[in-house]
This record gives sequence, C-alpha cells and structure tokens, in this order.
Amino acid sequence: MERWKELVRIPAPALMPTYGPLTGMRVLMTGSIVAAPFCASLLAEFGAEVIHVERPNIGDPYREQAPVIKRGERKVSAGWIQEARNKLSLTLEINLKIPECKEIFLSLIKNCDVWVENMVWTEKLGITEQMLLEVNPKLVIAHISGFGRPQFGGLPEECDRPSYDPIGQAEGGYMHINGFPEPSPPSHAATFINDYMTAMFATNGILMAYIHAQKTGLGQAIDIAQIEAMSKVLNDTFVQYFVLGKVRERKGNKVAIFQPGNLFKTKDEKYLYIGAYGPAVYGRFIKALGLDLNKYTHEAAGGSVEAINSEMGLELNRIATEWVAAREAEEGKQYLLSLKVPCGIVRTSADLAESEHYQKRGNFIEYEDETLGEIVKGFGFCPKMSETPAQIWRGAPTIGQDTDTILNTLLGYSSREISSFRELGII
Repeated sequence: MERWKELVRIPAPALMPTYGPLTGMRVLMTGSIVAAPFCASLLAEFGAEVIHVERPNIGDPYREQAPVIKRGERKVSAGWIQEARNKLSLTLEINLKIPECKEIFLSLIKNCDVWVENMVWTEKLGITEQMLLEVNPKLVIAHISGFGRPQFGGLPEECDRPSYDPIGQAEGGYMHINGFPEPSPPSHAATFINDYMTAMFATNGILMAYIHAQKTGLGQAIDIAQIEAMSKVLNDTFVQYFVLGKVRERKGNKVAIFQPGNLFKTKDEKYLYIGAYGPAVYGRFIKALGLDLNKYTHEAAGGSVEAINSEMGLELNRIATEWVAAREAEEGKQYLLSLKVPCGIVRTSADLAESEHYQKRGNFIEYEDETLGEIVKGFGFCPKMSETPAQIWRGAPTIGQDTDTILNTLLGYSSREISSFRELGII
C-alpha cells in the first residue's frame, strides 16, 4: 500500500487554535495512565497539537479511574477531566501487522513531530525506531517505561518488566527514604508522583530533542524510565553512599541535617511546617521563640546532624514543639512571617480552593468537559509565561471524537474509506 509515501504533511496546527510557544508542534500519543498522558498534556497546554490514540470501543482506561463522575448515561473520571484537556481523540488499533493500521499509523508519524508511547512492547506490534525514522527523519520518539529500553542499556529481563507508579517509587529508591523510621514501613507518595516526575523528564527530553531536530533535521529516540526519574530526584543520596558509605534512611518529617526543619502540630489541630536553613534565618527563629541566641547558637543547636541531636538541640526541638502547640496555625504563621522565618500550613484542596492568593494567581479555570457536556473547574497552568501563556481551547474529548476529522483533514481519507475502516474495527 504505502500510501503514506505520497502524503504531504499538513502543517500544525490544523485542528486547533494557534497559541503558545509550542504552536507548530504536532504530537502523537499512544499511552495511558499516567506519565505519557500528562507529558502530552503539558505540551498541549502550551500550544502543541496533540492526538491521543485510544483503542476502538474501549478507550483509555484513564477514563474509568475512580472517582467517576456520572450524569445520567454519561460518566467520566475526574482524572480524565483534568488531564485530557486540549487533546484530540483518535480511535485506532495499533497493530502494524494489519495493513490498514500500518498505513494509518505511518501516515500519522509522517505528519507528527513527536511520538510519545508507554506501551513497552512496541516491537511486537511491528513498530521499530528505524522504520519510523525512515518515514520521518525529524521524528522525536519518547519511550516511557518502568525500567527503560534495552538499546539504552540494562538487563533485558528488567527492561521487559511491567510497572506502575508505586513500583517505580519502590525500585527507584524513593520509597525507602519516604516516611517515618522503623518500625514504621516505607511509604509511597500519593497522586502518582513518580508518574508525574517521569512526565516532567519526558517533556524536558522531548523539547531538547525537538530543538535539535529543528536545527539539524535529525530526530532521535529518548528513553525515560520511571525508576531513573525517581532516582534522579533523590538529591545527594547516591553521593552519600558512594563517597561516605552511608545508606540514607527515613527521617519522617524532620530534616536530618539542620533545624528547625519539621512539622509541628498547632493548638487548633492543624500542622505548621517551619524551615530555617542557615545562621541568619536560624537566628530569626531563635528570636521568634524569645530565646537567647548566645545560648542556643547555630553551631551548638541547629547547624548540623550533631547539633540537632545534642542535648541542647533536642531541647530546642521540644521548646519549638511546645511553642507551636500553644498557638493556632494562622497565628503562629503570621508571627513567624513577620520575622521572616519561612513556614507554611498544611493545606487541603478545600483550603486552596478558597485561597485568595490562588484565585488571584488564576490557578483555577473553567471549561466545558466534552463527555459531561457541562462546565467544570480544574487546576490551571504551571509555569506561567508573560508572552506565550498556556490556554485551554477545549475540555477532555469523548472516545474517538476527532477520528473522522483527523483521518480526513490530515491524512486525506474519504468518508467512504473511513467507513470501511470502521467496518473492519480498526477505528
């Protein structure tokens, strides 16, 4: 068939408004919960035209992730409402052993700048990097997986393992140092933080490779492993081990190397975090507590592991705990801030929804969800940009909402051909 060879690329954006610094970039995303979709969401919010490929009649499992919001016969997950905004939904069976599927997929690849996937076993579907780069030499290929791709090194049997967010947190070293010391077990961070970190590294890699491709005409593959994204954000953990022979352990909420750096319970049953790194800020903290800095010196009570675990350091922590416990959270926060001591109250989503600061920052936005057919509110954008801000041009799409438009507008298929694909069950 190889109809794709004669296909002329349609410049992006062809199916969405023009805005943002990434306008002109088109992304094909064949991934699900959560890293690949979030990576694509970040690109989409800043102007990339993103085509999200879903299985026909099944869709992305992300649509069903609890909690699910129901409106009569309509239902969709809260996660889909938040993370699938600005995307185009195309239903397509990705099995290149089927000629029609191969033709459509390669045509899409020719029309896109970036392919993001987290399917792991792409070769079993007949997809190889060599094939895709022959179709589109400038293509950026972003592989997202739990343990990496064999061509970038590692044990093949490890690369072949399935993974989810908590597995990446465990195997990447994060879970061991998160939580309270023994006998408490290690703890994983909620809201798929490993997936979100993986998505951030993927986005960074894509943008670097995209710039390189625009300069040189040469695309490339990027390998983003959950475990490595997790290990990368462990600060000095590995230097501690390799240079000092120390295995970093869990310390709970208390910073292990200076104080104050801890979470304290307040009079009104809330929690106030106080952090004061360095002699100057430490001195302001001592002043706030009404203590003598000549007695509770930074060197003796706050500036090192030895200092905070000394008799005087432990006494200072007890005094700080009692000081916070005698005050309501807002009172303690405002007083400490008046002396420029960094601190913060642990906030709930309800607290932040009512936050005047968040509201004036424009952190919550409203848009129409395509599945529910109603206006919803979600979190907005980060980062904020002065000249090329992010936008929401549409809510999260319904399953296959844009299939016909994409196949016709980008790939030139007629209505009759599209109907035949539907009869075959490949879209």
